[in-house]
This record gives sequence, C-alpha cells and structure tokens, in this order.
Amino acid sequence: MAQYFEIHPTHPQARLVRRAAQIVRRGGLIAYPTDSCYALGCHLGDGEALGRLRRVRGVDDKHHLTLMCRDLSEIAAYAVVDNVQYRILKAVMPGSFTFILRATREVPRRLMHPNRKTIGVRVPEHPVAHALLAELNAPMLSATLALPGDAQPLSDAGEIRARLEHVLELVIDAGSCGVEPSTVVDLTTDRPLILRRGKDAGRLIRFAA
Repeated sequence: MAQYFEIHPTHPQARLVRRAAQIVRRGGLIAYPTDSCYALGCHLGDGEALGRLRRVRGVDDKHHLTLMCRDLSEIAAYAVVDNVQYRILKAVMPGSFTFILRATREVPRRLMHPNRKTIGVRVPEHPVAHALLAELNAPMLSATLALPGDAQPLSDAGEIRARLEHVLELVIDAGSCGVEPSTVVDLTTDRPLILRRGKDAGRLIRFAA
C-alpha cells in the first residue's frame, strides 16, 4: 500500500522530503511531480525497482529512461557532453527537456539503450523534484507516468494513488502538473533532433531540426 505525502508545490516540507528520499534509497518506486507532468522514480542503482518501473510503464529495455539530475555538472558524470551540446543544455536547463546523450561508464549497463549505449538526462525545474534530488544527493531514474493504454499521462495524485497504490511505495501530491510531457531531444546526431514535441518545445527552435 503506497504512502501518500501532500507536499507544498513551491515550499516543500523538509521533513517529508527526507522521508521520501529514504523510501527511494530503500528500493521504493514512487510517483512524484515534475515541471511537465507526474513521473515514476526509483534509485539509480536498484535493479529490482528498475524492473518494476518498466513493468508499470509497459516498456522494455529499448525504451530510454531518464536520469533526473540536480544540475549540469551532475549530468557530466553520467553522459558525454561536448562543447556544442553543453551550450544547448545550458540554454534551456533546468526545464521540461530530456536529452539523449552517450552514456559514460558511470551508468550501469542495464540503464543504457542496449544498442546505442545512450541515456536520457534532465534537470527538472519543479521545487519538489529539485528538493528530492538534493536530499538524495544523487540522480534518480525516472519515466513519465503514462500507463499502457492511456491517452495521456496521469495528472491527479489521487487518481495515481487509486490506480497504483498496490505497486508503488509512495505518491507525492503537489497538485496538478499538467499532462504535457517533456520534450525529448537526441543530441547524438549531427544536428539536435526532436524525438517528442512536448512542453516548451518552441524554445529549441534555433537548435533543433
């Protein structure tokens, strides 16, 4: 049965953020708010939680998952970033953008795309997500909370609890985040390529094809 924390969307309560981070560290799978929509999250190094995340989402190992990071310097530890890519990241982060980059050796093989050896990375702007990452002191493995067969991501924490309370350890309610997912951009090609047009995609018009 999932725990349910009501956390203030702009001034998250430190006590609840610490408890949420403990749940993640102990192998919990959680639903939490981001600046685009709600997401699933788990500890970077927990293979069992990773498997559960993929089962909830209904995706296999060829679906790019995302490392939610605190800042650009943390991204550089897990993804290969050249000067051109860095300028793009710096121009739009934090924000509702997921970038596909070559993974470094710090990324466990089970998290990479099996053929391309790439990983998705993102720096969220939502205060609750940022506070949780700061408390974890590490990236969190994440995916948009869109369930198989649904037309759009879940946006209401109460509905998330009702539908997933038996497969999650925690639902964080910080109000609605909307239903528009992040914009996904592949930076491993000659020119940035938008793979999914989501929130704030227009900010990338000067960079992407």
